Amino acid sequence: MYMPDFAYHAPESLNEACSLLAELGEKATVLAGGTDVLHKMKVGKLAPEHLVSLKHLDDLRTIRHEPGRGIIMGALTSHNAIYTSKLLQERYLSLPMAAHTMASNQICNMGTVGGNIVNGVPSADLPPILIALNASIRLVSTKGERTMPLEDFFHGSAETVIAPGELLADITIPDQPTTGSTYMKFGLRRSGALAVVGVAVAVTMDGDTIRDARIVLASASPTVMRAREAEDCLKGKKVCDELLEQAGSLASAASRPRDSIRGSAEYRRNLVGVLTKRALRKAIDEGHV
Repeated sequence: MYMPDFAYHAPESLNEACSLLAELGEKATVLAGGTDVLHKMKVGKLAPEHLVSLKHLDDLRTIRHEPGRGIIMGALTSHNAIYTSKLLQERYLSLPMAAHTMASNQICNMGTVGGNIVNGVPSADLPPILIALNASIRLVSTKGERTMPLEDFFHGSAETVIAPGELLADITIPDQPTTGSTYMKFGLRRSGALAVVGVAVAVTMDGDTIRDARIVLASASPTVMRAREAEDCLKGKKVCDELLEQAGSLASAASRPRDSIRGSAEYRRNLVGVLTKRALRKAIDEGHV
């Protein structure tokens, strides 16, 4: 299918991009990697009058560590750049591995972490592990900038708090005592599949005792969600099979999945419990290495 006509803009700076978005308003759509936007335009789900490409904003493609702050990723960082980052592999291998499971190599070369977040879909693979790692985001516009925990960004399926004219600039993973983390998902094919259910876990171990835990679910509610009761049941407890079983049951009970072509709500709820136990065990074992 032919794409609709549109005016194309390629600003040279973040300030110029923000100014263009403020000027064009709802007539404009941001183009980052394009793996989602261009597809929607081709199938007639999106017909912007203006496309504002961010391809010249190289500052938003960096992954760096700032002492006292953490790892900062530009919103234009591709999935493959996350997967091959030595910095992320050394500090939070769970994030590169999540990026590696997302799609084909061609799509991972183009798709960006910012796009995966801003789309706001509950099956996205990067938001769960980023939330488990306590990530925050920075939004910028001509009115200034604001930061917030990533978990506060999502309001519903494909709904976020991003305001007209705002751009997601970067994501920060703070320095933290986390000892192990992982992301597990179940898809309907071996690779490149959307998550029927995904579970991200980050734990802080003190010997055999779980000092802290974060459990984040994908495709288990209208938004990416924390399983807080499951987290609370783990804190301060020594690891045992019964404890992990309890956490899985609580995460399953907290989930609010829907029926879809990829799986029934009942099936998804059961998967939440199974994957939560497996992800916890993997993250805990990593902390014991």
